[in-house]
Amino acid sequence: MLIVDAHQDLAWNMLAFGRDYTRSVADTRLLEQGGLAPQVNGDTLLGWPEYQKGGVAVAFATLFAAPIRRKLGNWDTQCYADEAQARQLYRAQLDVYYRLVDEHPEHFRLIQVARDLNEVLSNWIDQDKQKHPVGLVVLMEGAEGVGEFAELEEWWQAGVRLIGPAWSGTRFCGGTREPGPLTADGYALLDSMAPFGFTLDLSHMDEKAALQALDHYPGRVVATHANALALLKGSQSNRHLTDRVIQGLLERDGIIGVVPHNSFLKVGWSRREEVSLTEVVAHIDYICQMAGDADHVGLGTDFDGGFGWQSVPDEIDSIADLPKIANLLAENGYSQEDVAAIMGQNWLSLLHSCLPDEV
Repeated sequence: MLIVDAHQDLAWNMLAFGRDYTRSVADTRLLEQGGLAPQVNGDTLLGWPEYQKGGVAVAFATLFAAPIRRKLGNWDTQCYADEAQARQLYRAQLDVYYRLVDEHPEHFRLIQVARDLNEVLSNWIDQDKQKHPVGLVVLMEGAEGVGEFAELEEWWQAGVRLIGPAWSGTRFCGGTREPGPLTADGYALLDSMAPFGFTLDLSHMDEKAALQALDHYPGRVVATHANALALLKGSQSNRHLTDRVIQGLLERDGIIGVVPHNSFLKVGWSRREEVSLTEVVAHIDYICQMAGDADHVGLGTDFDGGFGWQSVPDEIDSIADLPKIANLLAENGYSQEDVAAIMGQNWLSLLHSCLPDEV
């Protein structure tokens, strides 16, 4: 069973903290002990040996930078004041991925076309091979790096395959903590994305903007990392998916990546409280029950994306522990086929359907 994780902020961590994801989790934690990264981002959950142990074959690797108004401290170098700075940061992060795969092809490979995906998967299927490179699909989280819409061709040629218009609010739409609809620029962005075949990521979009995008965008639509608001009683956050957005995604054959982050599983969570993977399974099951099948949900861990080991369910020490979710799903009556779909095949089916043959 291969696992796909639809959201990891690898380049952000590599530039903000100098993290080396070819190392093991234990080595990174030891090197960072007493340093800045664990204080502001938690102990890492990601390392190449743990990808291998957990069977994590593919990850959606983000280009992510925050607007300067959301800067977290002097250490937070990945922030922009305008579109030009955003573009510069996103380009630098993309370059980080190119260097990573050039210098460590035995560890990581970029997935840009269908052939790349097939080659990555063939490495994992071949049991005789001792090393299985992890495939990285590039996702632009927050589209402020797109200045003129003509630049989308450049981003497509460079390997970006998914775009989420929001993190916080952007010039395109309302986002987390900053509600609002699609703007005129937002509609224009979607119209410009469609001819290339970008997959639209609704994560972080305000409900009104997400519903408008579902009605307007003709291409594939997903939410790479978002949980169900209905299971988070008392939450006032617009970060989570309402039933209307979930239903819209299901009607568009979309996929939702559930996030095993304690604050997204238990409203008002504090580090004194225990959270179990059963809460993750509850969100998966909620979406499956709405869909009537197991074909529209997967994982989008967001590991190392502003939180670490201290902020995930008790059963998880690293990404190597994701198979425990599969075991819980089986214990809850999910068939082997459905478990495989949730853990990775749904995202792989999406990629098979939308990756180009060539660029």
